[in-house]
Amino acid sequence: MAKKNAQEIQDSQEKLTIEAATLEGLSQGQLVRRRFFSHKAAMISLVYLLLIILFIFSAGGIHLGSKEFPIVVPGWWQFSITDMTPPTISQGSVGQVIVGAPTANLNPFAGAVTIGDHPFGQDSIGHDYFALVIRGAQQSIMVMLVVGIIAGLVGTFIGAISGFFRGWIDAILMRFTDLIITIPTIIIGSVIGAKLGNLGVLPLAVFLGLFAWTGLARLVRGEFLTLREREFVDAARVAGASNMRVIFKHILPNAMGVIIVSVTLLLSSAILLETALSYVGFGVQSPDVSLGTLISTYQDSFQASPWLFWWPGFFIISIALSVNFIGDGLRDAFDPRQKRKLTRKDLLLAKKVERA
Repeated sequence: MAKKNAQEIQDSQEKLTIEAATLEGLSQGQLVRRRFFSHKAAMISLVYLLLIILFIFSAGGIHLGSKEFPIVVPGWWQFSITDMTPPTISQGSVGQVIVGAPTANLNPFAGAVTIGDHPFGQDSIGHDYFALVIRGAQQSIMVMLVVGIIAGLVGTFIGAISGFFRGWIDAILMRFTDLIITIPTIIIGSVIGAKLGNLGVLPLAVFLGLFAWTGLARLVRGEFLTLREREFVDAARVAGASNMRVIFKHILPNAMGVIIVSVTLLLSSAILLETALSYVGFGVQSPDVSLGTLISTYQDSFQASPWLFWWPGFFIISIALSVNFIGDGLRDAFDPRQKRKLTRKDLLLAKKVERA
């Protein structure tokens, strides 16, 4: 037993020595990038999310501006969300009439692989469902990004000011934060959506972002309360640095790990919030669409036309999961206590360092 424990201790010491040799000379940013790139789930999710964003915006085009002054960059897909063609009618295996079935056949064992004019099918009045789903995914992506940016900026600013100055400034800002937290997010979103849903997704996302920063502000405040007592902050003050320089030059870079991870996880909650609001009728309003409105509109057609549920659900789940996996990878990358598995490349590099 004693020999086994001694061997385990020796193996652990050798592993730590090898890891220290492989990380020698690397900056903090290089260490974070190296840990993140070695996280397979995060890298696969990042590539998948970028491909999804490229696909939906190239297919559906870009729609910005207002109703009076629209800015439209057309995509490569032939149909828009307002185009209607007579829906296809086919017979099911039990004699059931199927309206608007998908024309895509991606199974090589069931015949030739084809896409057709309506790969995602059509609704009962002839809208192309591929165009509707792509437009809905665009709306969800825009809400996710806008909410993340605004909530990240507001939460970081309020948390940083509160944690650094403390005193009465901290008391006022934190009591205001507590007031916002006590109001359920879904109620705030419902009120905002009822008033601004018909104006488009951008105003809705902006106002949602103005109420989604509270959790991030508390985390940033806690980080600043800890970091402001560190030696490098005292050294900066002795050198004559102003408060703003201490905040943005010395403390904020050391708190970026918590901020980036929190904002990343906030993105997935934003897309789910928009979906929930649109599902209950308080999000994006007709004639525009979102993934939530598609599920809500066609919820009674699940038995006859299940594809009207499959595709919006697929995009909602896949986008939210990929963002969560990216957040997990960033959390592990910024955690200095995270242990990583040594690869063969690391072992070879460590041997070269020892020989040198």
